[in-house]
Amino acid sequence: MRNAFIEELVILARKNKNIALVVGDLGYKVVEPFAEEFPDRFINAGVAEQNMTGLAAGMASEGFHVFTYSIANFPTFRCAEQIRNDVDYHNLPVTIVTVGGGLSYGNLGYSHHAIQDYALIRSMPNMLIAAPGDPMETKACLRYLVDNPQPSYLRLGKAGEPNFHNDVPTVEPGVWLNVCSDGMQDKCILSTGATLGLAHEWAKHEDFKGYTICSMPLWGMKYKTLQEKMLLGYNSVMTIEDHLFDGGFGSWMIESVYRKINNEITLNCKALSHEVCGKVGSQIYLNNLGGISL
Repeated sequence: MRNAFIEELVILARKNKNIALVVGDLGYKVVEPFAEEFPDRFINAGVAEQNMTGLAAGMASEGFHVFTYSIANFPTFRCAEQIRNDVDYHNLPVTIVTVGGGLSYGNLGYSHHAIQDYALIRSMPNMLIAAPGDPMETKACLRYLVDNPQPSYLRLGKAGEPNFHNDVPTVEPGVWLNVCSDGMQDKCILSTGATLGLAHEWAKHEDFKGYTICSMPLWGMKYKTLQEKMLLGYNSVMTIEDHLFDGGFGSWMIESVYRKINNEITLNCKALSHEVCGKVGSQIYLNNLGGISL
């Protein structure tokens, strides 16, 4: 996903002179294409993520659409005050990009695990979460964000995620994207972010064979009201995410449609157990420990 991100950002920056990229002294062997083609719109802010976010907000107030880039939870939790007060409150076009969402950096330990980031970001009223499921959705999210500049959070997997779309889809906030249909149109596995691959694994499970697989790459506080409409026609939905259940995507969905649960549909949530907190291991091991892998 991160390669798709930088490739698409370069293409978009050729057309939009206001796109800038600010990194926190990392991303090398990824960000060079942008840095080399647009040196006057590329800044290395150093290992100073709070300053990076404040700098981005200042640039955005002068007309730039700024993309900040760092690993996992560093530009989110470390910069919570700057995101809340500088970016979200002032409704500025800053896109916070993190690489290694979920447990992608599993072996580097809890400091690098992004499993509470949705909870932080979705509590801010102007923030749009962009959590693509594959490289094609990454490009789609970028196109939407550039066409609709606003406070946003782009959460990427680490690397190597396969494509589940043949072409770049059209994405809209709060709208489910049909990825795979297999005849059971009233049952759905709904994913956000890099767990789209895990959704395909779950679809092989005896209890979920034939389920439609959908992705929701764009969501946030403002789009809860759309979810009852998205649920129309479904009798059973299972959400899946690489985030703790508390404050995550599944709980966001429950909050959005609580009036329909148990009365009209069955809504189940696959999210990480708190057992993964503080643990170190590979992404596969931790996903298994957290209960989201088969």
